[in-house]
Amino acid sequence: MSGLLASALFILAIHILVSGTRIRDRLVAVLGEQAYLGMFSLASLAGFIWMAMAYNKASVSSENQVLWIAPTGVTHMGGAVVLIAFLFAVVGITTPNPTSVQQEKLLKTDKASVGMTTITRHPFLWGVILWSSFHLLVNGDMASIGLCGALFLLSVLGTRAIDLKRRRNYGKAWQDFASKTSNIPFAAILTRRTKLDLRGIGLWRVVLALAIYAGVFYGHLWIFGVAPIPGWAPY
Repeated sequence: MSGLLASALFILAIHILVSGTRIRDRLVAVLGEQAYLGMFSLASLAGFIWMAMAYNKASVSSENQVLWIAPTGVTHMGGAVVLIAFLFAVVGITTPNPTSVQQEKLLKTDKASVGMTTITRHPFLWGVILWSSFHLLVNGDMASIGLCGALFLLSVLGTRAIDLKRRRNYGKAWQDFASKTSNIPFAAILTRRTKLDLRGIGLWRVVLALAIYAGVFYGHLWIFGVAPIPGWAPY
């Protein structure tokens, strides 16, 4: 269990204490933007691989105690909740967005707030928030709490870290974008700071999200050893 905790702290540290702070600015000044991004990507990949391996080990450990068992009714909500998470994540990651890596130049165009960004400027991270919070709720064992809790914290804190970094580096251009969007999903629409851009979301992105979701849903039992719906055995 200690390996899972260490890997989770490593992931949180490099993303929240480095990537979202002035430490990143200093490293970029010394290394250059591309070299920094390359090294950070390698560190992130290594961290996630470490955390996945640590989770696999912790999940079969005698230390992996079950702290709670979710009601069956809650677990049956998984299909709907995770579907929404996939829509946020897949549509979000395929939509041009100034909060994404190396897409900051969009802040200087009229395409800064389109499609999914009218719902939230951090759609991918909100997809992870929905996925991790639901799995945290229904999986009460310590290994799952460590994995899902780390991903939940990383995503929640990540939205704030990205906003601070963009505001620090892009000033008024970022403020203009932020004034027309929101971190919390649908907040900018409800407060009439923007309108839902269905055309910008694009039918192909929705279809892609549904296709990936269907594949993961059907293969969940084979990939993870647990049926997405209690008692369902498709093969």
